[in-house]
Amino acid sequence: MKILVTGSAGFIGWKVTKKLLERGDQVVGIDNMNTYYDPRMKEWRLQTLRGFKNFTFIKGDITDYEALGQLFKNHSFDAIINLAARAGVRASLEDPWIYYDTNVRGTLNLLECSRRNGTKKFVLASTSSLYGADNPLPFHEDANTDRPLSPYAASKKAAEVLCSTYHYLYGIDVTVLRYFTVYGPAGRPDMSLFRFVKWISEGRPVIVYGNGKQERDFTFVDDIARGTLAALKPIGYEVINLGSDKPIVLIEALRLTEELLGKKANVEFMPRHPSDVLATWAGIGKAEKLLNWRPETPFEEGLRRLVAWYRENLTWVKDVNTS
Repeated sequence: MKILVTGSAGFIGWKVTKKLLERGDQVVGIDNMNTYYDPRMKEWRLQTLRGFKNFTFIKGDITDYEALGQLFKNHSFDAIINLAARAGVRASLEDPWIYYDTNVRGTLNLLECSRRNGTKKFVLASTSSLYGADNPLPFHEDANTDRPLSPYAASKKAAEVLCSTYHYLYGIDVTVLRYFTVYGPAGRPDMSLFRFVKWISEGRPVIVYGNGKQERDFTFVDDIARGTLAALKPIGYEVINLGSDKPIVLIEALRLTEELLGKKANVEFMPRHPSDVLATWAGIGKAEKLLNWRPETPFEEGLRRLVAWYRENLTWVKDVNTS
């Protein structure tokens, strides 16, 4: 297959692209290499992909419809995996416009390119943040997602609705994947587990928002990538959770990080942000049924691999900004 992966230098995009390349697909990756977090992370990920002969990288932005049009003139794609997104719940309160531009208009641009150029398959990366604060646990795909708590979640909801519309009108086969708290080696430095590893390693204060008793359905990046590749199969229009189905209490994740590093954390508790939910938990029955997918990596093993990667890359990763 020839596949367009947007956000190919991002955390999930990098791992998805790598797995596609390893199985022999032709991949065109596009990423705007923005500075939302330290760009050294994207540069490192991208460098690991450049050795594949079946990989073409284009620095570009999915909000630029004319540039996308030219890309589709030069390439014919069997599928699009749209992993380009402005991420971050809290940051979306500071600049909601850029979230709307990338997550909504960017998705619309790609759907239009799919329609105009006959691309049959579209995979959209969405988020567990859509479930908000009022749905019962575990979260299932038919839960009410009409009350998102952040502009980030609201933008992803809009992208999902656009995908539904384009499936209905034009028959594009769409799989929407709601990811749950993805972590692992070369992960985002604004996420809690990366910060825990770095801050404890350096003896810096470890900031915990709230009382630390909130629960997160941490899901290892390799498992997420496997599920994303599985979602390339034709199934009509479906929304599917990808999560571990085993939530972890945040303070327990911190204690395990201490054990793996052999150092104690100097914890500082800060008020919980109003856009942060108290718990996430993925019901994954639909992923099992439709994609034959289950997570394979236990949390302790995934965290151990994150710690090992951090130590192996300490010469440069020590300078990555986590603020």
